[in-house]
Amino acid sequence: MLKVGVLGAGHLGKIHLRLLNESKKYDLIGFYDPDAINAKKVEAEFNYKYFDNINNLIDAVDVVAIVTPTLSHFECAKKAIEKRKHIFIEKPITNTLQEAEELTTLASNSNVKGQVGHVERFNPAFLAVHEQIASPMFIEAHRLAEFNPRGTDVPVVLDLMIHDIDAILSVVNSKVTQINASGVAVISSSPDIANARIEFENGCVANLTASRISLKNMRKSRFFQKDAYISVDFLEKKVEVVKMKDAPENPGDFDMILQNAEGLKKQIYFENPEIEINNAIADELEAFANAINNDSEPIVSLKQGTQALKVALEIIDCFHK
Repeated sequence: MLKVGVLGAGHLGKIHLRLLNESKKYDLIGFYDPDAINAKKVEAEFNYKYFDNINNLIDAVDVVAIVTPTLSHFECAKKAIEKRKHIFIEKPITNTLQEAEELTTLASNSNVKGQVGHVERFNPAFLAVHEQIASPMFIEAHRLAEFNPRGTDVPVVLDLMIHDIDAILSVVNSKVTQINASGVAVISSSPDIANARIEFENGCVANLTASRISLKNMRKSRFFQKDAYISVDFLEKKVEVVKMKDAPENPGDFDMILQNAEGLKKQIYFENPEIEINNAIADELEAFANAINNDSEPIVSLKQGTQALKVALEIIDCFHK
């Protein structure tokens, strides 16, 4: 089993602590949190060992899970990597692109593995159709949330939209060529609602909207590609797959047939991929353990986390133009 320690015992940190404690691939050694009062509460309530010194915890483990505020990601990760410890780091990878690139280089030179917590990659709905999303040419993503003060220390792009940025980059095998975006700060000091249009070298266009001041929650993406439409509801864990194929010469009474102006006939049919409900956070942690044990590339590498951050920061830059 891999000895693991957690940095940060806030809302998400406590979830990581519970899941790592339950895992058969990790041995939870303990946690560190700079807020000693909160840390001692967590220790007393859940019986996880509290380390009052970050270096002592890092020294005692093989893997460090960094579930701290974004501003401290770089400092925490650098400490761990310098001690040759593998790192799981929550999204966004760091606060600046320079920090992310430095961490990626440092991890590579130190021969340690790193994974970024882009949890939607492990969403069962996305997993059910991921292999079917091939060369999408238009993507529309909406990620809307009711207001929650937690997370408002960063723009909505880094808080919410970055989930969809990462998911889109994972299925569009092409370079980003153009970004246009706008954002509005309604209740926070940074934008609470944003829209971005991302254009890719292969002609694909992605239109993303994120809001943390909505009246209802929504996390849905739609992928349009040749002869197929795929909808992923990340919140409800549902998918819709609508495909087209050449119509048969003698269609059945209930076959859905479309005919264009040139007389070309296509048959519409529906697929219902099986969705295996999971705990996405548990699965991403287990996948990282597998990458370490098998010496393989993590599913969401530091390099991919850096690329998602790069696009997110370019979107934010558009707000100031």
